[in-house]
Amino acid sequence: MSLRWLKPYVPRSLYWRATLILLLPVITLLLVVSIVFIQRHFEGVTQQMTETVSREIVAVLGDGTRPPEALIDQPIARTLEIDLSVMSKEDIPETDFRQWFDFSGVVVIREFKKKFPDLQVLELTDDSQVHLYFLRDGQGIKLAFDRRRVSARQPHQLLVNMVFFGVLMTVISYIYLRKQLRPITRLARAAEAFGRGRHVPYRPTGAAEVRAAGGAFLDMRARIERQIEQRTLMLSGVSHDLRTPLTRLRLGLAMLEEDEAEPMLRDVEDMQRLLDGFLAFARGAQEGEAEPVDPIALMRKIVEDAQRSQVNVALTETSGEGEISLRIGSIRRAVENLINNAVRYGSRAEVSVVLTDKSLRIRVEDDGPGIAAESRDEAVKPFTRLEPARNQNRGTGVGLGLSIVLDVARAHGGMLRLGQSDRLGGLQADIVIAR
Repeated sequence: MSLRWLKPYVPRSLYWRATLILLLPVITLLLVVSIVFIQRHFEGVTQQMTETVSREIVAVLGDGTRPPEALIDQPIARTLEIDLSVMSKEDIPETDFRQWFDFSGVVVIREFKKKFPDLQVLELTDDSQVHLYFLRDGQGIKLAFDRRRVSARQPHQLLVNMVFFGVLMTVISYIYLRKQLRPITRLARAAEAFGRGRHVPYRPTGAAEVRAAGGAFLDMRARIERQIEQRTLMLSGVSHDLRTPLTRLRLGLAMLEEDEAEPMLRDVEDMQRLLDGFLAFARGAQEGEAEPVDPIALMRKIVEDAQRSQVNVALTETSGEGEISLRIGSIRRAVENLINNAVRYGSRAEVSVVLTDKSLRIRVEDDGPGIAAESRDEAVKPFTRLEPARNQNRGTGVGLGLSIVLDVARAHGGMLRLGQSDRLGGLQADIVIAR
């Protein structure tokens, strides 16, 4: 049997799911015990006790042929400990009475009214006495006896104690459960922070399974950080070492005739651009620490800097307000890469920023040829150049631009989405970061 219909009603977090697992059996047990107790104790036991007392009342009142005054001071009434008195018809109360929490009183009133048709009113004034008012021969007859003869004394106390101790044990279990779940939530926060490129202190605690998972996470984090560091050192070292011979080549070519040196100088410039791309890729998305920043103001500054460099770009849309934690250097590099790609393969670029309560979206659009849908996954891989999809006559690239943007988005816990611009017809690149 499929239980998918329950999915919308199940909490998403482990914390609330564990709380539901704790509370559901307790509440169900309390309900079952309450129903059984009411049926067995309030209903069954009270009915039996009321029936026994009803036979005693019949013995005291007789068959109704004797006048009310003759019923007073009967030996059987004293033996059965039933107080009997006669009153006028006007002194009989108008309605039955019981305390609102007196659940067994409902059964007592119902059973006595069923046994005695001439019973006018029944009062359960407190937890100690029962008062019955009969009307015979135009006179009232009042019977009083101990409440314990028809029902258990203060029967509601069992429910009160059950609820009280049920709540008490639930609170204690909740505190213990919260303590057990705290190491899991700490591990989740550390993993989430590492996914966003932040390094938060973490020490495995809790149950053995949680400590094992925490230790595995620390080993994985250390291994990934070593790989990133080794990649950065290797690419940085190679790029840095190659700058010296390139500088010597440029100086040597400067001494040759202009016609002879111009093709070789272009080759040197291409090699320099490749090295700059390698260095940018080596620095990656881990540069700097995340800090709260206004993303709209940051995008406006990036666009203004590009416009001063004679880049045909404009900030067309801004929405929302507030701050979000970003690595300003890596975000700037990612957006500049998208803008440079846009104007390299098109004639203009447009930037828009939308900040909501849940996410930040930075969009760069161009009017170039775009990238085919089947080639977009390939386009974000390092050192990938899609000559058929992009106009290579507009310039040469290293094939790292979109890869750097993807690394930056992932380091912020976000994603890079490529699509087709509805307004300009070219490529639409979105950097989406959760807040």
